[in-house]
Amino acid sequence: MKSALKSGLLALAAVALPAVASAHPAIGEAAGFSHGFAHPISGLDHILAMVMVGVFAFQLGGRAIWLVPTTFVLVMTLGGALGIAGITVPFVETGIALSVVVLGAIVALHVKAPLAAALGIIGLFAVFHGHAHGAEMPENAAAAGYAAGFMVATALLHVAGLALGCLIGRAGERQGLFVTRTAGGIATIAGVGILTGLI
Repeated sequence: MKSALKSGLLALAAVALPAVASAHPAIGEAAGFSHGFAHPISGLDHILAMVMVGVFAFQLGGRAIWLVPTTFVLVMTLGGALGIAGITVPFVETGIALSVVVLGAIVALHVKAPLAAALGIIGLFAVFHGHAHGAEMPENAAAAGYAAGFMVATALLHVAGLALGCLIGRAGERQGLFVTRTAGGIATIAGVGILTGLI
């Protein structure tokens, strides 16, 4: 039980290590798949939101385990296409920061939203995240490879969140609830910091 708890915390720490700030790679630094893959794991805002999506999916259970992450990735890709095409979406950075706050709170409070509502919330935030990825695609990158890169990285972060949820679940109801509330609370506080510019 204790080892599962430790493993879950280590998994969350390992996922968060690549980012110490909400920094995105500079345009033109790399191209194609590798740059697209690096983008979601280069900022704390993206990492926390993606992991919380995975934990949220696990908490909902059933079909949500695959529908929530899949919906996020698909809608994110549409948002990415808007960004690549240069189509403006208002309040993108605010939407990304709010996604961390809201998803963290949902996980911390163990909200059992109806599946349709969960998919709606996830889809809304996915547009913002996708647009940020697409708008920051370097000029010399192949759009298809870049898109594939950020889709794969995002899916892996979702899997990390699902794995974390699974490990938390194995820790037992009491300990698992504490860890879930702590992880969600940390994400929410970090989201507020990102939203206010403190992080």
